[in-house]
Amino acid sequence: MEIDDVNSITVLGAGSMGHGIAEVAALAGYDVNLRDIEEEFVQKGYDQIEWSLGKLAEKEQISESDADAALERVTTYVDLAESVSDADVVVEAVPEKMEIKKDVYTELEAAAPERTVFATNTSSLSVTELAEVTDRPEQFCGMHFFNPPVRMQLVEVISGAETADETMDLIVELAEEMGKTPVRVHKDSPGFVVNRILVPQMNEAAWIVESGDATVAEVDSTTKYGIGLPMGTFELADQVGIDVGYHVLDYMNEVLGDAYEPCPLLEEKVEAEELGKKTGKGFYDYEGGEGAQIPSDEVREDVERRLMAVMANEVAGLVQNDVADAEAIDRAVMLGAGFPDGPAKMADRAGLGSLVETLDELHEETGAARYEAVELLRELGESGEGFRGGDAGEESEGHDYETLSVEVRDNVGHVELDRPHRMNTISEELLDELSAAIDALNDDDGVRAILLSGAGDRAFSAGADVQSMASGGGQPVAAAELSRKGQRTFGKLEQSDKPVLAAIDGYCLGGGMELATCADLRIASERSELGQPEHNLGLLPGWGGTVRLQRIVGAGRAKEIIFTAERYDAETMREYGFLNEVVGNGELDDRAWELARDLASGPPIAQRYTKRAMRSGWESADAGLEVESQAFGLLYNTDDLMEGVTAFMGDREPEFEGK
Repeated sequence: MEIDDVNSITVLGAGSMGHGIAEVAALAGYDVNLRDIEEEFVQKGYDQIEWSLGKLAEKEQISESDADAALERVTTYVDLAESVSDADVVVEAVPEKMEIKKDVYTELEAAAPERTVFATNTSSLSVTELAEVTDRPEQFCGMHFFNPPVRMQLVEVISGAETADETMDLIVELAEEMGKTPVRVHKDSPGFVVNRILVPQMNEAAWIVESGDATVAEVDSTTKYGIGLPMGTFELADQVGIDVGYHVLDYMNEVLGDAYEPCPLLEEKVEAEELGKKTGKGFYDYEGGEGAQIPSDEVREDVERRLMAVMANEVAGLVQNDVADAEAIDRAVMLGAGFPDGPAKMADRAGLGSLVETLDELHEETGAARYEAVELLRELGESGEGFRGGDAGEESEGHDYETLSVEVRDNVGHVELDRPHRMNTISEELLDELSAAIDALNDDDGVRAILLSGAGDRAFSAGADVQSMASGGGQPVAAAELSRKGQRTFGKLEQSDKPVLAAIDGYCLGGGMELATCADLRIASERSELGQPEHNLGLLPGWGGTVRLQRIVGAGRAKEIIFTAERYDAETMREYGFLNEVVGNGELDDRAWELARDLASGPPIAQRYTKRAMRSGWESADAGLEVESQAFGLLYNTDDLMEGVTAFMGDREPEFEGK
């Protein structure tokens, strides 16, 4: 079956995952049959889809007509046979119990057409074992969405032992048609990729506390502010549900052995029904207490090394067993768990050799199987290589960017902030890569203009990546140097002799707005929101915003924007003079490239000296006027001037060459 042959999708299970998957499929234009075992359940799922579509329309992420059309594509069923009678693909999202799923597939096999492809949304159970219930294991794979499916970008596409390549290709394309980012999991293995990283980390955190080596507060402080992850490990366990992680771990232990033995602390929490937020109490108290209050000053280096070593060992196991490669693992964990960097890359940066030493020390001390270093990790540690290539512990050189997408087209150097999983927030690594990219484009004579944008349609950039930067522990000297680094990097755009255009779609906040401030021209989509919210954090704009913003909108408006810390719509920012143009939500890309090409076709020498004269004029009107007069005289002796005059006299467009 080809992707163009897929028209009808049945989703079995109308719970939180099921109705979310159904909504995603309907928004992608597919006819969707939503089925559950009772009318009450399926109607509740349908109502949730209607509510969610209404919210998307209210936030102008989709139009009301698109919301209505998507809802019309959803039909509800209780009878399984009726729901799958004409299904091209069935996505099963019933409760995460092997026997329940097997019963469903027994009934499904008898009712579905022979052509129908089966995809299970299981988060950890064996795809191969489920497929064996059917007579079509080659047409069976995993299609693991993350919660909530409407918002989360990642879909793990998992191959069973007999899954055909054509089936994998189809489901990968289907995920892409739904606007998701699929990651291929080449081999059926408990936990697949994301849970295989997160759950053992949760278990190790519990063992650290169980053994008395550190407190819950110290572990979570280390995870959040030392490593720089979105949540503390115990905070995340409470958020997801301690029982959910425990059952995945228990399954891993059953299939993979003693290395995944659950910590007694987790078992105690499950038996006491202290499962986290959903029960009011877990590792933190959400009813009588204040919930997860994580200190920023209890980071422990030994705890960080231990957690990093266990995580690196899991990455090595996945790679060694051909479950997924390092790049896919990083992409999956960043999208599915919100890590600022992928675990393979983080381990490379920490140094694989030293992480192996940590595992060896722990294994010698405890004898626990979970500290036995995977053969691949030991080999890489001894060789000095990293998971992602190059030497572990060293940053790669050249222009192979991790956080940016850079291309040159039609004499336009396009720099796209490429961290959509983090709303294109700006990390130190992005600053370093942006600095290198600007230098490369400035040195490229084939580049006449620079275009800045952000990947995805949610954000140009939502500001600084506070979580990754918090991993420095909040040292004043380091923070001041970070401010200077951002000022210098953004200043390269301001100092560039080439015109710079910022195309803003979605959030443009904090450091993202400071970046846009350094462009010569700024255009935005109607849905964009802009602002400097630093005062809400007790900070001030630290990447040039206090100086540069007032030059564009005036001191009064700049103080209003910074002091109020409010968000402003695009039209208001156009009225304030910050934006040159506001366009329709679907028109930004075309208009940005049109304007960038116009800038690139301009006279390079004149543009260069115009920017220099205007920069000089900021500091001193006399200095600016002097640069202007000298440049005016210099331009009289250029080929570009003759081309411009000749083109004007001949009533044609000039073709400037910068000579």
